[in-house]
Amino acid sequence: MQQKLDINFLGGMAFETEMNGHKVYIDADESVGGKNSAPRPKAMMMLALAGCTGMDVVSILRKMRVEYDDLTVSIDAELDDEFPKPYTSMKVIYRFWGKDLPKDKIQKAVDLSKDRYCGVSANYKDSFPLSHEIILEEN
Repeated sequence: MQQKLDINFLGGMAFETEMNGHKVYIDADESVGGKNSAPRPKAMMMLALAGCTGMDVVSILRKMRVEYDDLTVSIDAELDDEFPKPYTSMKVIYRFWGKDLPKDKIQKAVDLSKDRYCGVSANYKDSFPLSHEIILEEN
């Protein structure tokens, strides 16, 4: 399988692309010639990880018939101080709200995502350490 992506220069430091029928933009800070009109490319790496694993976990828990009131997926990332300032680690934090949340099933869903289904995790795990945390908030 092959995928292709083209981005189009919009001026300054901004680019746009179309992904799955949706326009996506990136830009840079004013200090480097951008207009701060869109997210930075490197930050989109965190979005990709949170979105990929979040969708996996929701899908797996739905199949397990696990109910919860809300879910957020947060990424805490560390960057190197030296250019090109790559990520040196990321931590994925899953925060669930609900009543009588089944920790064992939630843990299984997270493990399946990180070990088997999330393609973004698979790409990142050999580049820097990835850790995971589950927080359950009982209503």
